[in-house]
Amino acid sequence: MTNSAPEEPELVLIEVGKDDSARRIAVRAREGCVPGLFWLGGFNSDMKGTKALALDAWAAEHHRARVRFDYSGHGESGGAFTDGTIGRWLEESVTVFDRFCSGPQIVIGSSMGGWMALLLAREIARREATAGTLAGLILIAPAPDFTEVLMWNGFSVEVKREIETKGVWLRPSQYGEPYPITRALIEEGRNHLLLGSAIDVGCPVRILQGAQDPDVPWQHAFALAHRLPKDDVVLTMIQDGDHRLSRPQDIARILAAVAEIG
Repeated sequence: MTNSAPEEPELVLIEVGKDDSARRIAVRAREGCVPGLFWLGGFNSDMKGTKALALDAWAAEHHRARVRFDYSGHGESGGAFTDGTIGRWLEESVTVFDRFCSGPQIVIGSSMGGWMALLLAREIARREATAGTLAGLILIAPAPDFTEVLMWNGFSVEVKREIETKGVWLRPSQYGEPYPITRALIEEGRNHLLLGSAIDVGCPVRILQGAQDPDVPWQHAFALAHRLPKDDVVLTMIQDGDHRLSRPQDIARILAAVAEIG
């Protein structure tokens, strides 16, 4: 990885959705060789995080195409965070992939981005042909079905009642200010659950999971691995790793996974 950060790609704003659901999505992309890198961030994060910037720097050093963007209500994108749902953010992910990706892509998804990566792979598999194809998935502390399995099922009766009656609950966070969990997020998320059946992504998968992750337990990564095809799926357990996996040694593992796929 290069010691100096590459020049930030130009910010491009695209419109996703129609009428009242229209929102502007911020994208930073650069052309280069394939397989390109397509970044999918986590819940309440943005495209300027440590991992995203490290991957961008690696791609610049290796002359790879790369694409980063912010979901609506995140970072430099428009829209309100409280309007966000899994389906809404998936629509944005698919739109950005279609508009900016050509040829094989390595999709790297962190936390919620891991769920998005799996949903994106399913969407691509349903189509007869797309300009962008999948070379592989790298899932970092992946959180498929988190709205149901890791949130709703673990909430107290009092928290569930507040979400149902008020439509929102402010969840405390060890990473900063409390953030809203809406009734729409929980209910709409049930339309996109994956862990109840086999997940055929049609490409190699690498999963990196911290054993000390307080947000996505390592057992969740094992449950996901069991739902994926047996061929070319590797789960790496990092014994002292947390949820973010943003330490230098964690970044090195992520970049090694990228290089392994291509």
